[in-house]
Amino acid sequence: MGVNGMDTGAGRRPDAIRVDVGELVLDGFAVDPDRVSTAFTHELTRLVREHGVPLAGGRGPVTLDALSGLPPLPAGLSARRLGQELARAVHAGLSGQGEVQAP
Repeated sequence: MGVNGMDTGAGRRPDAIRVDVGELVLDGFAVDPDRVSTAFTHELTRLVREHGVPLAGGRGPVTLDALSGLPPLPAGLSARRLGQELARAVHAGLSGQGEVQAP
């Protein structure tokens, strides 16, 4: 996963943040992947707007394994709920709770 934020100076949020998710594999879930993707995008956008992305502030592009340590999720989750939980895990990683690597 890559995160790019435009450097706008100390203490300011970037004007734009781009998150690239290489691949999302949903083994064991009987859900519509498009609905999961839509819910994921909506929830991650909401979280970024409300809480920002500390790792995007002035450091330049970073690579992040944001889903490391994701707790097991029940296979019976709805597509919406699964997308939301995945987005929350990614945002937690973007907030400094994942493994950051230099690109």
